[in-house]
Amino acid sequence: MPLSSESAEPLSWSDLASLAMPEPNRIEGPTSAQATLRLFGQPESNVMVTLYRDHHAWCPYCQKIWLWLEFKCIPYRIRKVTMRCYGPKEPWFLEKVPSGMLPALELNGRLITESDDILLALEQQFGPLGMAMTEPEALELRRLERLLFQAWCIWLCSPRLSPRQQVLAREQFQDIARRFERELNREEGPWLRGPEPQTVDLIFVPYVERMNASLAYYKGYRLRAEHPAIDRWFRALEQLETYRGTQSDFHTHAHDLPPQMGGCWPDDGAEAKRLAERIDRGDGLGEDEACWDVDHQADQAVIALSRVLRHQQRLREVNPMGAAAFDQPLRCALTRLVRNTPCPPPAGSAAGLRYLRDRISVPRDMPLPAARLLRQALEATAQLDGPEQAKPLPVRDRFDQDPRPFLIGS
Repeated sequence: MPLSSESAEPLSWSDLASLAMPEPNRIEGPTSAQATLRLFGQPESNVMVTLYRDHHAWCPYCQKIWLWLEFKCIPYRIRKVTMRCYGPKEPWFLEKVPSGMLPALELNGRLITESDDILLALEQQFGPLGMAMTEPEALELRRLERLLFQAWCIWLCSPRLSPRQQVLAREQFQDIARRFERELNREEGPWLRGPEPQTVDLIFVPYVERMNASLAYYKGYRLRAEHPAIDRWFRALEQLETYRGTQSDFHTHAHDLPPQMGGCWPDDGAEAKRLAERIDRGDGLGEDEACWDVDHQADQAVIALSRVLRHQQRLREVNPMGAAAFDQPLRCALTRLVRNTPCPPPAGSAAGLRYLRDRISVPRDMPLPAARLLRQALEATAQLDGPEQAKPLPVRDRFDQDPRPFLIGS
């Protein structure tokens, strides 16, 4: 829908609320970062599993377990814990797991940590998802995933690489990515083995998703364009409701990775700067980032609106402008979101609007396409005020993402 050339007055909170949609069924509906119980049509008395994962639904090792339980349709409870780079660990969890390690899982009262150990225990209890993790072929693919991870870390997380070292690190990563492609090309379909995604696919998902985002942002490297088999694999994943419920966006990954990885280092190339600017503005990178089918692109503006309305008071309270001053700018951005019409904010709003733009977390807050539309609406509204930017995002931690103000009614 083309943007209207006319300006709109900001809608009231009651007008905005009238446009919202009800929350989906988190227990039986699509995979959801907000769920605390999943039953897949079974009685709650059948629940044998409790998954302890991060509030942000971002931890890559948690995502692997989360996907496995969802693909296998195993009833489970979810208890959410703060990752250390976002804020303090909950004392109740440290009593249970003194290391604070995530994920953790209780299976019939037995506590298990380390994601591979968790998957092995789940396979023993419920049977494998496709090829068992202990089969020789699966062990080879697991080793390949670790090699790809290591090559990515060397390229992304090594400071002060010379131009020659940058080239060598890139070539090493490309070589192993092509090995992954060769494995994907062994089958006619998009998956590593067989007609459906298996555990061996899920093991690759979390970090290849993060490679796709971080290499674009910091290195100007478009993974999906450079590696067609990986793009085909991603496209197949993105047609699956289960994967879409866990998928993050480039903005979240690019800014949540540095404190987790000990730093992410740009190569100072023009293409990296160009892509990073697009990601930071909220534009996203189109099909480099996600290829959701048309049916699941619909209603995303209303989904974004509904998620903001659920927390609008706390969003205003934590904004640097203050709750009262940020009221109208936020309504202007939401009006732009749902009406696709410019809605000029009060003077001095730009930094406050960009503060919120930079702190949308996917999938914690909303699905990827909804977040993209909301970031774009916030940035477009900020541009009507001026160029003032929010305070730069921290790179040693993300304490600005402390979940505690938002836990009630999440």
